[in-house]
Amino acid sequence: MLPETAPFPAEQIATLNRIISGTSAEQRTWLSGFLAGFQAANAPQPTGAAPPARRAPLTILFATESGNAEALADTARKAAGKLGFAARVLDMADTTPAQVAGVQNVLVIASTWGEGDPPQRAIDFHAALMADDAPRLDGVRYAVLALGDRAYAKFCETGRLFDERFAALGATRVAERIECDLDYEAPAGAWIDATLGTLQAELGEPEAGAVIHVDFARSPAEVAAWSRSRPFEAEVTEHIRLSGSRSTSDTWHVELSLEGAGIAYEPGDSLGFVPMNDSALVDAVLDATGLADNEPLRARLLEQFDITTLTGSEPRPDGWQVIDVLEAARQPLTEAQLLARLRPLAPRYYSIASSRKAIGDQAHLLVAAVRHEAHGRARSGVASVDVAERRKVGDRLKVFLKPNTHFRLPNDPERPVIMIGPGTGVAPFRAFMQERDAVGARGRNWLVFGHRNYTHDFLYQLDWQDLLKRGVLTRLDVAFSRDQPEKRYVQHTLWDARRELHAWVQDGAAIYVCGDANAMAKDVHTTLQQILGEAALDALRREGRYLRDVY
Repeated sequence: MLPETAPFPAEQIATLNRIISGTSAEQRTWLSGFLAGFQAANAPQPTGAAPPARRAPLTILFATESGNAEALADTARKAAGKLGFAARVLDMADTTPAQVAGVQNVLVIASTWGEGDPPQRAIDFHAALMADDAPRLDGVRYAVLALGDRAYAKFCETGRLFDERFAALGATRVAERIECDLDYEAPAGAWIDATLGTLQAELGEPEAGAVIHVDFARSPAEVAAWSRSRPFEAEVTEHIRLSGSRSTSDTWHVELSLEGAGIAYEPGDSLGFVPMNDSALVDAVLDATGLADNEPLRARLLEQFDITTLTGSEPRPDGWQVIDVLEAARQPLTEAQLLARLRPLAPRYYSIASSRKAIGDQAHLLVAAVRHEAHGRARSGVASVDVAERRKVGDRLKVFLKPNTHFRLPNDPERPVIMIGPGTGVAPFRAFMQERDAVGARGRNWLVFGHRNYTHDFLYQLDWQDLLKRGVLTRLDVAFSRDQPEKRYVQHTLWDARRELHAWVQDGAAIYVCGDANAMAKDVHTTLQQILGEAALDALRREGRYLRDVY
């Protein structure tokens, strides 16, 4: 394993080869991190790049929906601090353009939501910035990091609009905008370092005796943190189909052991799951490109690349995936040519359906297998079908925590909550109720749940009935869309209960919505506006009493 040219005597090379050849992947990862930390801790003080002459102010302004932009803002803050900047992080939800006017240096980190919309928490800032009476930003130096998904037509639209609007209002762009896809960590990190370096160079030399801040080692918490690049392998301890045998949906309750992981999740958080592709689809892709005999490539396609989503600009019918384009062309490709068309396989995120206070070192997930047909071919969700069909008790899932600090239970245990969660959107509300039950919270709890059929699709029915019987759940309303000739959804149930809902809100209730963003969340939002009034619902959002986790 070590070449003869390695800087060790022959007997040490033989010993190292013997030891390394018997290690697991996890052991080698640990050893790599240990050696890197040992090297850093024993290295001489680096000279590094000089910090600014004064602790120049830097504002890092973020717009986030799922937490990625917020996490990057914190990364930028730490990097800026090491270079001597006096950095602060601001959420657009708590900021106005007037507060940005006159700021010397600004990094904008913005996600795009849906078809080019700003994140919900950035709606007010976005509207005020785009308004005719927006304040001038002369003297502000800025740069924009945009996050998005190339599967959408308006990729990174929010970041692009912020970039253009800052310039139109007189701000000076100090670095070109970067637009990052789902695999954003490496390019975003490089951009942050380069942009901070540009700002630093413009600010001149440090004062005599200035101290450079250098971290020689990470804290134990940071070393132990699991991430998408270093997930924890959680054992599947339960794998139960919740949908009835005659259901038109296929929904599974999955229990994972997190023993030894130290994953301290809270209700409202999600687990990221690193899936594997369907082997039959991998084989079809290889066959269509003339690469069927390339076994190393097959292994990479199974675990590393997204082989469904089209991200290029080539014209194709709606609903086409990678395999459709490849089979339509039917031309041989080299390995490099095929991989150039693909992006890395991104994790999928599932709301955690449990509370640690109730179940300890476990996490429960609620997963609905996605299946449909398009253009004469059966389609399936990469992660959902991987969990539903291919994973069994005793198998392991590669997982990591995705905190969602903007979808939490109220700090006040006596505040009422209204939870609207059809289908698998009910998952975080099971966690909410387990948590409130465990801590003895006295606030009233109202769940509005919907699905297709009462008999086959009443997910966690026994849980809700037990909570109702014990008084933990105050009220339960359901809407089963296919149990009567006319479709009935959760928004219809809300409208029927509009007087009671209005009264709960007057008593201080917080409203939570989780589930499908394309139809359900929009319909529910419209109904809530009709019940409460558009201005009142907007006020609830600003107060943190109208929270959504939609996807």
